[in-house]
Formats: sequence, C-alpha cells, structure tokens
Amino acid sequence: MTLPQMLAARARRHGRRKVALREKEYGIWQEVTWEEYAAHARAVCLGLEALGLRRGDTIAILCGNRPAWLYTELGAQALGAIPAGVYVESLPEQVRYVVEHSEARIVMVEDQEQADKVLGVRAHLPRLERIVVDDMRGLEDYGEPLLTSLEDVERRGREADARDPGRYDALLARGTDDEVALLAYTSGTTGTPKAAMLSHRNLLAEAEGVTQVDRVLETDDIVSFLPFSWVGEQLLSVAIALHAGATVNFPEEPATVREDLREIGPHVLIAPPRFWEAMCAEFQMKIADAGRLKGAAARLALGIGRRASERRLRRQPVGPGVRLLAWLAHVLTFRALLDRLGLSRVRHAYTGGAACGPELFRFFRAIGLNLKQVYGQTESGGISVLHADDDVRPETVGKPTAGTRLRVSAAGEILISSPTVFLGYYKDPEATAQALDDGWLHTGDAGALEADGHLVVIDRLKDVLRLADGSRFSPALIENKLKFSPYVREAVVVGEERPFVVALIQIDMGTAGSWAETRRVPFTTFKDLSGKPEVFTLIEREVGRVNEDLPRAARIHAFALFDKELDADDDELTRTNKVRRSTILGKYRDMIDGLYVSAAW
Repeated sequence: MTLPQMLAARARRHGRRKVALREKEYGIWQEVTWEEYAAHARAVCLGLEALGLRRGDTIAILCGNRPAWLYTELGAQALGAIPAGVYVESLPEQVRYVVEHSEARIVMVEDQEQADKVLGVRAHLPRLERIVVDDMRGLEDYGEPLLTSLEDVERRGREADARDPGRYDALLARGTDDEVALLAYTSGTTGTPKAAMLSHRNLLAEAEGVTQVDRVLETDDIVSFLPFSWVGEQLLSVAIALHAGATVNFPEEPATVREDLREIGPHVLIAPPRFWEAMCAEFQMKIADAGRLKGAAARLALGIGRRASERRLRRQPVGPGVRLLAWLAHVLTFRALLDRLGLSRVRHAYTGGAACGPELFRFFRAIGLNLKQVYGQTESGGISVLHADDDVRPETVGKPTAGTRLRVSAAGEILISSPTVFLGYYKDPEATAQALDDGWLHTGDAGALEADGHLVVIDRLKDVLRLADGSRFSPALIENKLKFSPYVREAVVVGEERPFVVALIQIDMGTAGSWAETRRVPFTTFKDLSGKPEVFTLIEREVGRVNEDLPRAARIHAFALFDKELDADDDELTRTNKVRRSTILGKYRDMIDGLYVSAAW
C-alpha cells in the first residue's frame, strides 16, 4: 500500500465512528473522523491537480503541527506528487534553499508569517507557481496572484470530484509502494542539508517493524508536536498512526505543548534528548527549591526507584521489600509527577535524534517511565534499532527491527540493510553512491555489535576523539554527562589532536537564573549571568562531578561559558537542535585556544 491508500482503507473501516485527528483551537478540542480525514485529503488532491500539480512534481510544506499538513501531504501523495517539508523556524534563505533545491512548483504555508518568507525570496524561485495558505488572516489585502487559500483548493477539489467522481480513485490506484513518498531533508550537521528520498514502502516497513516490538493500538493517542520535517514525526504521526489506526492530537500552540500533553495523556511518545533534559531539569530544580522535608522525601523516593529499576535492567530479582518500597515511592511521589508531566498513560516512550546520556535514561526509568533509546537516521526511515520491553539496557540501543540487518565495518562504522533504507539523495548521485553500497547504508556512526545482537552506538565516526593515551573516546558521552546537570543547556567537548580535553558550555538560563535569584546574585541578561563568578563556580562543580566518572585521559581540564545562547539562526544549531560542531570549532576557535593556553599554565 501507499500511505493515501492506507488512509482510504482506514476510512472505509472506521468511517465516522472513530476519531483520527484532534486539534485544539481556542481551548476546545476539535475532532476529525477517519472519513473526514480521507475526505480532506481527497479534496486537496483534486484541488492541487486543478492548480496544475502533476505526478512526479514536488510541493513544499512550510507549516506547523496541524491537520492541514496531513491533508496536504496525503493529498499530494495520492496525486503522485512528492511533499518536501520545511521547518517553520527556517530563515527566508533556508526556505529558498529547500524550495529551489526540491524544484517545488507549489508551496503550502501555514499563515502570513510563512507566506511572507516565501514571497520575500520568490525572485529566486522561477518554478514557483502558487502559494497555498492554511490561515489567510492578514493576507486579504495583499492582492498577490500567487496566493490562494487551502480552503479554496479544497473547494476546487470537491467541484472536480463532482464532475468526475472516479478520478480520485483512479489516481489513488496508480500509486505503488516503491514511489517516493516524501523528501526528508537531513539536519545538515555536517554541511548543506541533503534531501533523502523515502518511499511508501520505507515508511510502512518501518511502522511494521516498530509496532512488532511495541504494539500500538487503535485506541491509542499520539501527540504530534515535533516538526513533520523530521523523519521521527513522520514515522510516528503519519506511518504508525495510519498503520495502527491511532488518533493523532495537535496542541494549540508550541507554548502549550506541555499543558496539552497532560490533557491528552498519550500512550506513545517520541522526543529528542533536549525534551527529556528539560523535564528532568524541572524535577531537579523543584527538589532543590523544596523544603528540607519534601526535598529529602523526593530524593529518597528517587533512590528507591533507581534501585528497583537497576535490578530490573540487570534482570536481577526484585525482592518483596524493594518491591514494596518502589510501590510506595510510585504512589506517594512518581504517580503525581508523571501526571504533572503528561506521561501517566505512556506505555512506550522513545528518545531519538541524538544520543541520550545514561544518567538521563536512568532517571526516567527510575520514576516509572518506559523510556527507551532508539537508533536510526533519516536515511534509514527513522527507527532501525530499539529495545524490547523485557530486554532494555542503558549501554545499548537495542536490537534491529524485523527485516533489518546490521554489521560493523573494519573501520568501526555501523552499516544497515533493510526495506526501510532510503532510495537515495534527490539530485545527488555522488552522495547516494557514498551512502549506499550494494544495499548497505553507510551511517557514518561508530559502533559495536554485542554477541547477542545488541547495538552499542559510540558517536559519529568523524567525531570520535583520539585522546592523549592513544585511546578513542566519544565527546557525545561527555557532553551528555554535562547536560544531565540542570544548569547546563548545551556542551561542546574538544580534544582531537590536542593534549587534553576542554569544553565549551552554555548555561541553562532558566535554572541557572533561578539559582542566582535564590542566592541574591544580581543579573540582567544571559551574557551578564554567564559572566558571574558565582555561576562559573557552580558549573565548575558540575564539571568536577562529571570528571569523577571519566577515564583520566578523558577528563575535562578546562572549560569556558558561552556568553550567548546557541541559535539555529546563527548556524550554530540545526533546526532539530543538534550542535553544528564544525561551526562551533571555527567560530569559537580563539576561545578554545585560550583554554589550552590557560590550562597549560
């Protein structure tokens, strides 16, 4: 099947009896049934055809998490066109790159803000023919012939459907699962983003593989809050939701995600480490700010939870005494905490997109959340490796999903062969040839396979540091240990071809600011706060804590604090909030060199 064919099958099965989508508007949840979902995709498909979009053409989507994205994506796919996602935080030049590179003839945008970005660069987009807008507020007086509303596109589609009722079914039937379903642009941590061509077969094989390990039910709720431009969100809220028949829920605004998450109570959740780090930091700060008695009780409960969790992870028996204490800790502390975080109904929680520190992983396991590390890439369709519930290990990312094979090359690189592996990079045969070798995907990641098939991921192959004693070590491991501190937002570890390891650290403005306020340390801006001697001493203690768990050669000898927050608009982060290491090493070279000079003295 293709994704639109699966949507049509779901609509025939569930009709108006079951909710497929739910969107919060003005504080009220608006529900869309499977029949209505399919009807919107049908109307958009025929409306886009009326605008001139054809099979094989590309349509760019610049929109937040809302049903309009799904209607456009599934409608374009039913037509045989190829959607290409653009992050809503993208600058106009980044929007231009994706629209121009993908050769999109039509761009669907969310609102006036996103329409203005496209209009601002249209002189560089000779192929652009239309801008379809979901929310037309503020655009009524533009008088711009490129602009049309999504509502008008659907109206055209319904009129076309009335004239030729068999047209949509004929278009739908032409689709095959080996066609390109979407262009997923890579995060660009190593350079210019590339467009991975993922087929319907890739995505649905991925959904099948994941749900064979962790079953997703028709009665399950999913909360969609991560960008659809990211393959992880495509996997969960499109492929898995269609495959399992689960309901996808859209928060009202990015700022209300946590509140809406708690209101919905999802059963399945995927998020990058930064999301989990923020939740953990919030809990740690609440303990720090609590009274002596409450703080001691919370720390005691956490200690009990960790003891029970560690025994389960190591497959050791949990005695009746520990089991009783763990139950009390859950009832008295963790149940309310999970509810407050919106995690009380989660059966399967995943952290992906970047490495997760072992301390963060163990924290959530201790409070009773079934958090599991997963491994995959845009090019492998998302999740290729994950843990089964009864075989979770903090030091690994689990075993490959059904149909996926792994091996590690002589150079230590992880290679993947699977029905989920992408078709290649759009308009880049050279990069495709480098990535694909006789059906095997070269991931660029260093790793090792254990005897029982568990995969250990070390780091990006090119980022693994050669330390003073000749051994190799992952900077990501040190960085994740640093980021477990509630006062550290981001960290970049340096050491390749250097005499020792140093670190550049970005403080967390919220938690470090609260710490400073309670100690009457005055500050005004981020730069002012990061320059305070008291804050430097605070971070110095955190660095010392991390060094205690590191091999001597890998310990941090010196560190410096960024005087600004790292920003994707400054090319320091990707749109998925991954650090662009090469940018940092070049932009802050003087700071790094200064650390080596001062530490040498």
